[in-house]
Amino acid sequence: MLKGSKRLTAGVSSCPMESRDFFVHPTAVVDDGAKVGLGCKIWHFTHIMPGAVLGEGCNLGQNVVVSPGVVLGRNVKVQNNVSIYTGVTCEDDVFLGPSCVFTNVTNPRSAINRRDQYAETHVGRGASIGANATIVCGHNIGAFAFIGAGAVVTKEVPPYALVVGNPARQMGWMSEYGHRLQFDAAGHAVCPESGDEYVLRSGSVTKK
Repeated sequence: MLKGSKRLTAGVSSCPMESRDFFVHPTAVVDDGAKVGLGCKIWHFTHIMPGAVLGEGCNLGQNVVVSPGVVLGRNVKVQNNVSIYTGVTCEDDVFLGPSCVFTNVTNPRSAINRRDQYAETHVGRGASIGANATIVCGHNIGAFAFIGAGAVVTKEVPPYALVVGNPARQMGWMSEYGHRLQFDAAGHAVCPESGDEYVLRSGSVTKK
């Protein structure tokens, strides 16, 4: 186990200023200085590093790493085998699919230390990133955007956009409930599940 780390039993925090009302699997490690919100669940072999912040109700699956300085909002769901590196922030209700990848250096070299060159990536509220997708650092993901499985994101993704492929290209728009929106000639669409109405104007989508 790393020096300064603690392997926690369920519901016990490594930081005295944190609430104890969350679950940590016995195989997980939460370092001193990490902040874990109420109701979080941290599963097998997951490592939360110093300075990481988890909002209330987050659920982190197996073999997840959350690096120093990472901030996750409320109700963020992180599936198995995801590493969230320094420079990444996620707003509330973000979904990170299995084995999706974030980078934080654009030109890594083993022999050159670039810790002062981390590029930031911000994931907006309600966005979903599919399994095995890669987010090249420095490109923000808009609120409620939907990144398809295996996509490689190399530029900014607008709110509500659906992007797929390598490199990722926009194929349409998604509702907040995760349904593809079909806009009429006037630029109006309705989510088939929620009934919410959306408007497409000048290449941007908003909810009425």
